[in-house]
Amino acid sequence: MDYFHNVLPPSELLRVGASALSDILKRLRTFGVQQPKSNIEFDIDRNTGFIPASPLPRLPLAFDFWERALAEAPDVLSLGDDVSEEAVAKRGSSELWRQRIREGPMIPTHTIENDRRRLQRAHLVLTFLTHFYVHSTPPAGTSMPVVVPKTLAVPLVAVSKILGIAPVLTYADTVLWNAYPTNPALPLTLDNLHFEHLFSGTEDEAEFYRASASIELRGVELLTIIEEYHSIPDVKDEASIWKISRDLQRVASLIEELNDILQSVRAGCDPHVFHWNIRPWFCGADAGGPTSPGWIYEGVSDSDRLDLSGPSGGQSTVMHTLDVWLDIDHKMAKRRYPLPSDDNKKADLGFMDRMRRYMPGQHREYLEYLQNSPRPIRELARQTPALREPYNAAVMALKKFRDNHIRVACLYVVTMSKSQRYRCPVMAAIAKEESGALRSGTGPTRGTGGTELTTLLKSTRDATRRAALE
Repeated sequence: MDYFHNVLPPSELLRVGASALSDILKRLRTFGVQQPKSNIEFDIDRNTGFIPASPLPRLPLAFDFWERALAEAPDVLSLGDDVSEEAVAKRGSSELWRQRIREGPMIPTHTIENDRRRLQRAHLVLTFLTHFYVHSTPPAGTSMPVVVPKTLAVPLVAVSKILGIAPVLTYADTVLWNAYPTNPALPLTLDNLHFEHLFSGTEDEAEFYRASASIELRGVELLTIIEEYHSIPDVKDEASIWKISRDLQRVASLIEELNDILQSVRAGCDPHVFHWNIRPWFCGADAGGPTSPGWIYEGVSDSDRLDLSGPSGGQSTVMHTLDVWLDIDHKMAKRRYPLPSDDNKKADLGFMDRMRRYMPGQHREYLEYLQNSPRPIRELARQTPALREPYNAAVMALKKFRDNHIRVACLYVVTMSKSQRYRCPVMAAIAKEESGALRSGTGPTRGTGGTELTTLLKSTRDATRRAALE
């Protein structure tokens, strides 16, 4: 046989080889093998993570009505149920501001539909305006829903649909998109950071945001570790196991650093100021729980179906990233030990999933990408004795973080909810008589989105503990 005459020419070999490679890739996709993606594909910056590396640009001149209204709001508005002398003095200017909002122009958003950063700025501006409008309105003493004017509601819903985010104030608005470098000539860092917009105008509010932004920036290293993990060709060879073990140990150390940042909020943010002067601005349509009258978005069909819970630390994609990568089962759908307590079962088990709807769409897609990983780190650690201890160390560091989160929440929310808004007894009596603003102390303490707070936080902590491998 003439073997030389049976060899394909080079061009034909290339064609056959390409065809074979294509067939292999198709088979891999059929079996669900996922090709690793770069973080940048999910709008994750290598230096600032989920925070944009450059501050969001101010909206074009056509949107100046919104920008000017936001700039004026802190000076002319106060909380609607605040009966202090300063707040009462603003009642006239406050109603005039809201009237201008109601009678303002309907500004179309189609001119910025292809500019993601300006869409994010529009979302920030419109959601701040919405919460300024709602919470500066004096309580009417009825259970009627709040009507958000169509001048805000219609463009806000339009912008939110494009961004894939809830049409209400979110963690992204108050922290991620609100962070600006103090010195614009230098990159955004922990030491070069301030916040453009505040509701209360207090340094306490800025410190509250700064603690959250510090966690985001410190979490960038975590995102890099996870990206590298998904790029390892073979996670079971000796060198790879050594690297993964070292990285898990580093993740545990990083979580310890996040824990320190969480507790540092006490130094700059007074619990009383936070609970009575800052937190009320965050409250969403269901902040009072299932019986909340809710909000109506004027000019928007089915506005009762919108996600309008308001901002929460539970919307931080960094914290969700840790949960997804370490395989924390908040839904209690997996058989793990110890078994959930009766209190755990009473918690809002869908809370964490629901909070994803308040994240930017690309960040939510990142979590879905992690969730669909063909190489879950917990299963690899279960199968690999050398990885069990470092994996458990990371899980227990996260459990400790959540222990301390419960303590902070108890100090800033639960304890303060039982305190008086005004330290002066006379002012407290006036507030109670005029607006019923003081809480009775009965019923569960709720988060800004209406969830029973302590039950939820304990359930989250216990779900974290159950991820540890025996």
